[in-house]
Amino acid sequence: MLTVVIALAANTTLAVLKSIVAVLTGSASMVAEAAHSWADAGNEVFLLVAERRAEKPADAAHPLGHGREAYVWSMIAAFGLFAVGAAVSVLHGIQSLGAEEEEADYLWAYVVLGAAFVLEGISFAQARREVRRGARRADQSRTTFLDTTSNPTLRAVFLEDAAALTGIVIAVSGLALHQATGQPVWDAVGSILVGLLLGWIAVYLLRRNMAFLVGQVADPRLRGAVLAWLSERPEVAAVSTLHLEYVGPDRLFLVGSVDLAGDEPESRAAEQLQRLEDRLEERPEVVRAVLSLAAPGTSRVVER
Repeated sequence: MLTVVIALAANTTLAVLKSIVAVLTGSASMVAEAAHSWADAGNEVFLLVAERRAEKPADAAHPLGHGREAYVWSMIAAFGLFAVGAAVSVLHGIQSLGAEEEEADYLWAYVVLGAAFVLEGISFAQARREVRRGARRADQSRTTFLDTTSNPTLRAVFLEDAAALTGIVIAVSGLALHQATGQPVWDAVGSILVGLLLGWIAVYLLRRNMAFLVGQVADPRLRGAVLAWLSERPEVAAVSTLHLEYVGPDRLFLVGSVDLAGDEPESRAAEQLQRLEDRLEERPEVVRAVLSLAAPGTSRVVER
């Protein structure tokens, strides 16, 4: 939550400043940067909604909770980044390709972009710390963790802040080349490049959120840990099937079938399965665990 709030405050401030400078200078790159910051600020609002909605407790209509709402709202945010940030930047850049040279003082543009780099850097540093902590806990590289994490808001803020810093460098380069050569085409190219960068980030975020919405399975190592725990229970002779699927950020739905040791009557077997389910649901990431008896002759995932 803190990461998103910091990003929202930074982008709202920058969106206003960049818009004012874009009007004063007429720079295509500044228009792209203003569109970028407005898109990011809007996205952070959606991401805050995503986190709040995903935290709603389970109810009769939603026994697995509301965790998947995080991916729905994150998809809306990603689409906004594509429609507002990418599309506006590319279209304005294309329209500016044939523009004539106009007298303009870009001092304030450089000042605002410098301030933007500092503020975006602060937001990015916070997101980077979160990614580093998560990667360390998952025993993964930061790149792998960022791609596979079930937390859509962290992924979005990290990539949007990284894109913002890159976009500022592109915008400054476009302005500097415009001034050095007297050719406004460089400013227009800067706007187009910023738009293409935002488009790539938006499409990537859309694809990752869609993967979790349609049923992203858990990391193999997490599945392996649960499988090992079950196979070590004295009442479990073998695990026949095991499926773990994300139903929200760091929330899993577990379904499996097991062979129980011995030849217990049905009532006793039901009690043993219930105890196993209760123990599994004590794990903070398991929202619901459903175990059943394996059918005779079913192939085993794990056998003693």
